[in-house]
Amino acid sequence: MDQQPAPIVAPFFDAATSTYSYIVHGMDDPAAIIIDPVLDFDPRSGAITTQSAEQLCEYLTAHALRAEWILETHAHADHLSSAHWLREHLTGPPQVGVCRQITSVQETFKKLLALEAEFCEDGRQFDRLLDDGESFAVGSMRVRVLATPGHTLDSVAFLIGNAAFIGDTMFMPDYGTARCDFPGGDARALYRSIHKILALPDEVRLFVCHDYPPVDRPPRCQTNSADQRRSNIHVGANTSEAEFVQMRNQRDESLAKPMLLWPSVQVNIRAGELPPKDANGRRYLKIPLSGAID
Repeated sequence: MDQQPAPIVAPFFDAATSTYSYIVHGMDDPAAIIIDPVLDFDPRSGAITTQSAEQLCEYLTAHALRAEWILETHAHADHLSSAHWLREHLTGPPQVGVCRQITSVQETFKKLLALEAEFCEDGRQFDRLLDDGESFAVGSMRVRVLATPGHTLDSVAFLIGNAAFIGDTMFMPDYGTARCDFPGGDARALYRSIHKILALPDEVRLFVCHDYPPVDRPPRCQTNSADQRRSNIHVGANTSEAEFVQMRNQRDESLAKPMLLWPSVQVNIRAGELPPKDANGRRYLKIPLSGAID
């Protein structure tokens, strides 16, 4: 674990998508990091709004902080990222970072969505493509990148002092682990990524990207390796790799696709920027159709 002061972690929960976003900063340092910010989207009307992003801005202002980085744990398939809006509205502006494997995700979904020919699959939409094991300073904090593929090919965790932001690898122990049936997903890889996280010291705070709580508890964002090893319903109690892969693959076959899969991915592979305007001046999101009618 990095020997640095424990960062302050401010969580923000978006109930519409069950997503946690975070602002991370030091005690006496204006530099801050935003992790997995949400752009509000109503799939019924197509309305895009920015209440969730504005909450992050209000926190930054109230605490005299300057966002130097926006970090994405992966190209999310369940909510739109507000990284582009924040980059346009915050002073600096903050840099947007994502795993280098975003290029493979871009290539896959450009084909699946038949995106415009001008869309580039080289990651240029982001300010920095991050590699496993690299680290960089943000004010008094140091961020270390830990590749955690399995849910998606581009999944990473960010270790900042005694805090680790683990994306969708694991959820709270009573909900388990992420699905692996998206393009590039792999249950065996996820199991090994999870065990990288479980190998972290127990004092490291693990912050999840989503919580789907049962009716008898409120949403929670923080856990630790000891709790996960002991009671995670998918990987706890010394679950073997073979047992996990069988469970995960069977479970994934029964799951419906996320409601915001197609809107989210085509925005998030653009670092949160909306698709370009059509000839009539409006922007559109694509949804590929399937079924018995050709």
